[in-house]
Amino acid sequence: MSPSPVPQVSLTTVATFPKNYFLENLVVRADNSVLVTALNHKELWYVPSSPDGTEVTPRLLFTFPHLAMGIVEAERDIFYIATSEIYSWSASDLYRLDLNGWTPGTPVNPEVILHFPQPVRGLNGSCVVAPGVIFIADCFASLIWRVDLNSKDGKPEASVWLRHDSMGYFPGQMKPEQPGVNGVQYSPKRGYLYFTNTAKQLFLRVKVEPTTYDPVGEPEVVGGGRMFDDFWIDQDAAFAYLTTHRQNTIDRLSLEPAQNSEKKVSIAGDPFTPELIGPSAGHWGRRPGEYGRLAFFTTDGGTASPPAIGPQTAKLMKIELLA
Repeated sequence: MSPSPVPQVSLTTVATFPKNYFLENLVVRADNSVLVTALNHKELWYVPSSPDGTEVTPRLLFTFPHLAMGIVEAERDIFYIATSEIYSWSASDLYRLDLNGWTPGTPVNPEVILHFPQPVRGLNGSCVVAPGVIFIADCFASLIWRVDLNSKDGKPEASVWLRHDSMGYFPGQMKPEQPGVNGVQYSPKRGYLYFTNTAKQLFLRVKVEPTTYDPVGEPEVVGGGRMFDDFWIDQDAAFAYLTTHRQNTIDRLSLEPAQNSEKKVSIAGDPFTPELIGPSAGHWGRRPGEYGRLAFFTTDGGTASPPAIGPQTAKLMKIELLA
């Protein structure tokens, strides 16, 4: 089978944040406004939608006591945000934020609903697997957590979904420490949970039992060769779009291992693109026709790994696949 052509893309800045902002993750709401976590400032930001494409001003919503990590929307306008002290391992919590009826400009009050038990180390990317079920990567415990929001006693419960060598990192060998398992995304259409391992430069998947959501068998390598951070997937076209963060590219891999080769396919950032520095996570737009065509993604402007031109401002951006 001949490889799919590499699409042409356009990049647009949606909102600009200050320098030294490590934008970690995001969730796109139904109206294409975006919630963004800023890891190193422990913050949650709101970026209003921009129907005409003009750049907008982000608004600070909340400051957490710990580093702000993965965020998902489990029900309409109900969000779950993971916070963690990913290097000291001193605390890891899950917050619930209900924005039903919320008016931009008014205060929000996320509530802690879960303190993670041992052996928690560093919560990172997350995804919704089913109603009431969230998976969260733990990048320094070499595992993925399952959170059941609606357990029998009515309280959310966390359990280890899968711990595996493929999720590990290299303690003490990389400075600063680089995460093991990082981003996670579930494809119900294909029946797999996909995940990245930054330190080992791998993109992997593991089969998911469709009724219990338990893991089936061993993880298998889908592709590799870059320090992948987070990613988003197109279930229909069977592609993953992976941010490489420190390597300043967005790469495309097939969701099927047999369709990938050793040749790297970067749809943006290769050659180096000054407006694309430190991409960290992405999510498809929510308007009709945007799935598989237009995505929002976060950058850190080189906060984690400054390019030769020096650190730049962090951004929320859009990438549109043109062909």
